[in-house]
Amino acid sequence: TVSGMIGKEVLGLLLRLIGFVGVAVTMGIPMWRVTTYIMWDGLWMNCKMQSTGQMQCKINDSVMRLSMDLQAARPLVIISIIFNFCTSCLKSDSSKSKLTILGGILLLIGSLLVLIPVCWSATFTISDFNNPLTIETQRRKIGASIYIGLGSTALLLIWGIILCTSCPPQKMYG
Repeated sequence: TVSGMIGKEVLGLLLRLIGFVGVAVTMGIPMWRVTTYIMWDGLWMNCKMQSTGQMQCKINDSVMRLSMDLQAARPLVIISIIFNFCTSCLKSDSSKSKLTILGGILLLIGSLLVLIPVCWSATFTISDFNNPLTIETQRRKIGASIYIGLGSTALLLIWGIILCTSCPPQKMYG
């Protein structure tokens, strides 16, 4: 029915929009790893709380200063955002079922490109936190970016799966 299609398109737009914004926030805020809110590590900058209560942030100008998981996360998240943006250019009506499937595949790939660095960084952070050789003041916990990234990935995966499975089968004419 028409109302069902409109509802599905609105749901898809919301899932994709919230997922896209979530991925952008995940990439942008420096909260991939935190130490009891004194130091925050992100893809693009690190922040440190001063004794005066002010936050001082420095842009990561050298990739070599980043841990391997954050080095890998930068391009993966950027590619994911590009893939997720590309799906908004595709319209999904029944005459364009191939484009709908392509949009779903791009969303699935884009969400996996976020999921990989988010899970890798979470694993790295947890193992480093549990390492007895890590100095107490240097122990970092999982930051908000990881949780936002996981939620955004879930939304994009759900919509990507819906797109990939919702196309009607092609009619065979003999």
